[in-house]
Amino acid sequence: MNFDDECDVLVVGSGGGGVTGAYTAAREGLNTLLVEATDRFGGVTSYSGGGGVWFPCNAVLKRNGDTDTIEDALEYYHAVVGDRTPKDLQETFVRAGAPLIDYLEQDETLKFMELPWPDYYGKAPKASAKGRHIIPIPLKPEEMGDLRDSLRPPLGTDWLGQPLPDMVIGGQALIGRFLLAMQQYPNVRTQLNSPCEELLTETVDGAKKIVGAVIVRDGGRINVKVNKGVVIASGGFERNQELRDKFGVPGAARDSMGTPGSLGKAITAGIDIGADTDLMDQAWWAPGMTHPDGNSAFALWFTGGIFVNQDGERFINESAAYDRQGREILDQMDKGMTLPFWMVYDNRDGEVPPCKATNVPMVETEKYVEAGLWKTADTLEELAELIGVPADVLVKTVDRFNGFVGDGVDPDFGRGDEAYDRAFSGGEPPLYPITEGPFHAAQFGLSDLGTKGGLRTNNAGQVFGTDGALIGGLYAAGNSMAAPSGFTYPGGGNPIGTSMVFSHLAVLDILAKQG
Repeated sequence: MNFDDECDVLVVGSGGGGVTGAYTAAREGLNTLLVEATDRFGGVTSYSGGGGVWFPCNAVLKRNGDTDTIEDALEYYHAVVGDRTPKDLQETFVRAGAPLIDYLEQDETLKFMELPWPDYYGKAPKASAKGRHIIPIPLKPEEMGDLRDSLRPPLGTDWLGQPLPDMVIGGQALIGRFLLAMQQYPNVRTQLNSPCEELLTETVDGAKKIVGAVIVRDGGRINVKVNKGVVIASGGFERNQELRDKFGVPGAARDSMGTPGSLGKAITAGIDIGADTDLMDQAWWAPGMTHPDGNSAFALWFTGGIFVNQDGERFINESAAYDRQGREILDQMDKGMTLPFWMVYDNRDGEVPPCKATNVPMVETEKYVEAGLWKTADTLEELAELIGVPADVLVKTVDRFNGFVGDGVDPDFGRGDEAYDRAFSGGEPPLYPITEGPFHAAQFGLSDLGTKGGLRTNNAGQVFGTDGALIGGLYAAGNSMAAPSGFTYPGGGNPIGTSMVFSHLAVLDILAKQG
């Protein structure tokens, strides 16, 4: 085959995992090429408001007095995840985060800070009410210079055209810091608008090995010779409705928080050469506030209100971690619940729903009203008619909930029983009465932060074939790999953290194999 380009390591994708893998490869002296399918670097990571990672016992936490142990973190993680994924894969993730931070902090550009964020299963053994979570330190725009123009902007800017924030924060800060750090290494190249369409292999003595990849560049197909390995860290396929339907992922592509590049092309390229997969019907779920453009987008931090189904009944702990809520919504749908469901709240804070983190910023109130997404009535009975639920049931539901508010305990769904529930209410039970008319309802649906099924890997991120043998030189990380967390979301920063860890481990494995 004739090759048009050549590298030691090809990294596909530029989210948290992609930039970590490319940075590691460049720092270790490998000729590195990072390709990004879209016109901006950052992937779904760039949309993250925190850009955090769940790395127990890392140096940042320890400098702030953390007394956690890896053994406790492992006990928690396995108690939550169970046996759905290999226990050694789980252990690799839990143990590898702290050494990765040690490695990254040797570079003065890569700086992190603690952000307390409770574990998502507060009643599981060894759950941490403080959390195991750190975030990148924000950057001033001038520190990034022209690089900021190549960084995928936050959701408000990317989806709604709002001005860029005054600071580079969250996931953008994470990607920005890695892009800055890579500038010191002349052996790494980055390319936008360059999706990976195909993987090229050869078979020697019955073993399959990667020898290259086909990248689309400037509208043409470019054959890239890869000498040592390909790291697929290009996210999931959440924006590809055809693949969602094929693999049975609930929900709609339009309601995902993925970027336009989250089409699963590199995952498909792996499948086409015989890579094995797992968890392909899974995603990182969340309730989604419905916006006038029809998108139901990930929302959290509810400071009031209750969720009711088509029967006017509560069905969930409204303050639980978002993936747990999403999975409960799916369970209820299996039992007959229909979408949309509604948040019912009173007028103590006005017509706008009591949601402090909509991720996609809210637009003008009248647009929600005109679209039929926000309803208002003088009485609960009238509100019930507007949202199509039985009036007597809704009144009874609200009265019952108001009684819980007085007692400070929710015996139906345990709202406020865990540390995460109380993270946004000053440590108090997040129970707020619905008594002050007029009364309101806001429409919600099911959203996700991305799919979490992908190529099945070993502890170094190397991909298995469907025959059970490892494919030489092929690695996957993050939402491109079958998630170590299986059916669960143990704590904030798991998706980005998983991507960073296994991209880093992949490159270390490539280095080890070259001798």
